[in-house]
Amino acid sequence: MTRIGVLGTGHLGKIHLKLLKGLTSDYQLVGFHDPDPAVSAKVSQDFGVPAFASLDELLAQVDAVDIVTPTLSHFELASRAVKQFKHVFIEKPVTATPDEAKRLEELVREAGVRAMVGHVERFNPAMLALGSFPLQPMFIELHRLALWNPRSTDISVVADLMIHDIDIVQHLIKSGVKRVSASGTAVIADTPDIATARIEFHNGAVANLTASRISLKNMRRMRIFQRGAYVTVDFLEKQTEIYHLLDDEALAASGEPATTTWQWHDRTRHLRRETPEVKPVNSIEHELKLFAQAIREGAETAVPLHEAYLALQTAALIEQKLNTTGE
Repeated sequence: MTRIGVLGTGHLGKIHLKLLKGLTSDYQLVGFHDPDPAVSAKVSQDFGVPAFASLDELLAQVDAVDIVTPTLSHFELASRAVKQFKHVFIEKPVTATPDEAKRLEELVREAGVRAMVGHVERFNPAMLALGSFPLQPMFIELHRLALWNPRSTDISVVADLMIHDIDIVQHLIKSGVKRVSASGTAVIADTPDIATARIEFHNGAVANLTASRISLKNMRRMRIFQRGAYVTVDFLEKQTEIYHLLDDEALAASGEPATTTWQWHDRTRHLRRETPEVKPVNSIEHELKLFAQAIREGAETAVPLHEAYLALQTAALIEQKLNTTGE
């Protein structure tokens, strides 16, 4: 069983604490560290978990740490833990800059420890419902819109929200980024609150991403277009649909009725709608279980540092385009 400690007890840190406390078959929750003594005292009392006055005191008692602090502190905390040969789980974005992520990747490799990044939308029930369906996207459109929340305004909407979709896009499209274009603006915060980006890949695939934290309603949707299929994923409503484009023979083999049928030149084409079962899953709990499994098995984590680095690298390119546009 992995002895683990939590760093940071803000809104998300408390969620991690609660979940880790319940994952008794995977973890022994040793305690947490928060630099604010008043916060530490209250959280310790509310959750019945020991508070450690310093990071070093906590590191001496654990095998791994769960870093749920503001992004600007991720590199310092993670590197200190890794240098003491502790496994690290780090909330997204992995670090404040790609250079920090690259350096951390080197430290993790040198220490021989496991590291995983909390790109939680990969484990959204609607995403997991796709199962083994062969995704080969050539065009992806994503909208991630959120009501205003003063949390995370120390970073732009790209690092705050769009980073989720950048990670998903690069996870699904197995090709390098060829070109990035973007536009956006700051409305309330000092950094962009709304942004749109277009990512072009070397294999010809394209992704259009829109993120806003000043919307009047919440929306988290993805549409995937590929040869012979159209897929929709609603991360918020936990709904997934797959539309298959079939000929007569393929439709008969499926044993299911067509949603729509039409003639195209001299051929008949059928559109069949499939709604995969979306099973209830706590996404954060799921990723924490996968982290524990990787530690036990000495295997690669479900979201390795290198993939988080690539997402952050693309986010930095988008940020650069936003800054250029604003000049």
